Amino acid sequence: MNRRFRKFEGCIRKHTHAFTLVEILIVVVILGIIAAIVIPKFSNASAMAKASMLADDLRVIRTQIQIFKSQHLGVAPGYPNCDPSAQPTEQAFIDQMTKASTATGEIAEPGTPGYKFGPYLREIPENPINGKSSVLIIANGQPFPASPDDTHGWIYQPSTLIFKAGCSGKDENGKAYFDY
Repeated sequence: MNRRFRKFEGCIRKHTHAFTLVEILIVVVILGIIAAIVIPKFSNASAMAKASMLADDLRVIRTQIQIFKSQHLGVAPGYPNCDPSAQPTEQAFIDQMTKASTATGEIAEPGTPGYKFGPYLREIPENPINGKSSVLIIANGQPFPASPDDTHGWIYQPSTLIFKAGCSGKDENGKAYFDY
């Protein structure tokens, strides 16, 4: 075979393994289209996770409130010394949910002998939407707010056992967090 031809054949082989500019541009355009489709789905994932966490926190707290009431002679948490004639307080609610207690409502640190109930929660969780863990206690005879004012993480009325999120806003389906 002619030497010249061998040189020419080698040049062709080298060029057939490279990508052309058009091929590279097509790949970049396809990746751009895929990114435009996928990125919006992931950008909403954080909001969806917070809404899911809020719903789960509400479910757990509401369940623990019911358990406390059933173990404490029908008195809901929030009343100092489990006395339903007293005005409920945030501190009484927090102590009753996070410490050990007796059936009559005396509280002590977890593990104290004779205090066989609780704790119902390790701590009052932070509301994942507004980042607050404080609890607005609605006193006996007071109406429950029609909407939250975002000053507290939670709103609770012991006389009715209503426990709601103290945050405004709506989830991706348009349901208000307050209505969870």
